Amino acid sequence: MTRQHALMPIAATFAAVGLLALMDAFMKGAALAAGVYSATLLRAAMSCGLAAPIWLIGGGRWPAKKALKLHLMRGFVSAIMALTFFYAITKLPIAEAIAISFIAPLIALYLAAIILKETVQRRAIVASLLGFGGTIVIVAGRLGEADGSVDTMLGLAAILVSAVLYATNFIIIRLQSQAAGPAEVATFHGGVSALVLAVAAPWMLEWPATEALMEIGAAAVLTVMGAMLLAWAYAREEAQALVPMEYSGFLWAVLFGWLFFAEEVTLTSLAGTALIVAGSFLASRGRSPKA
Repeated sequence: MTRQHALMPIAATFAAVGLLALMDAFMKGAALAAGVYSATLLRAAMSCGLAAPIWLIGGGRWPAKKALKLHLMRGFVSAIMALTFFYAITKLPIAEAIAISFIAPLIALYLAAIILKETVQRRAIVASLLGFGGTIVIVAGRLGEADGSVDTMLGLAAILVSAVLYATNFIIIRLQSQAAGPAEVATFHGGVSALVLAVAAPWMLEWPATEALMEIGAAAVLTVMGAMLLAWAYAREEAQALVPMEYSGFLWAVLFGWLFFAEEVTLTSLAGTALIVAGSFLASRGRSPKA
């Protein structure tokens, strides 16, 4: 594989993170309007409905036992991860929630070494620490002194739980993308998540108004696109090379925050993102192309 082709999975991951950050913005509005549970369940169901025809038209077949097991694992983890994350962004500013969730890639690098038996290179360690350091700068600047409110504490607790599940999700994606194609991954990701969440539907589901439903639909489209790009990228590159790209999520959050919510970009935010970009750049350099 040429150097240019070796960088394509990293570029695809960067784009996927951007699409998913935009999805978060749509989901925050939908969750505030329709409730976190209803918005999360409907997004998962719509995502499955969008991805399934692509999978079937491409000759989709029922997955083998190994792939099905991974689909079930990721669907379950993703359902709880999404629920806690979307709850968190109703309690915290979206950029802050995304910044705090950056602890996940740091955890994932070492989970990859334990579960996937990947060798964690010194460059990847330094990159992850740069990214994490940038996150600390951003969080310190954005949050300042904690106000101690119940909503803030609940939001922080939820985003930390989501981050641990997100780290686990990275590892499952790597295994899953080697056992199934992107369309199959996206189909079962949404389908299994929807089934897991639907258990509580008789008691918790409330049908949203038209505007919120449109936001959920947009989020579902972005989810499928992001999931397929991630599956394609993780099938072609090690987790430790792609995980640092997650730090670019704050850059996307700053952009969407400015476009949709006129959020101010502070000097600490700029300093933190500089560290994040440096870490991502370092992780992408000097890697041997994979055949």
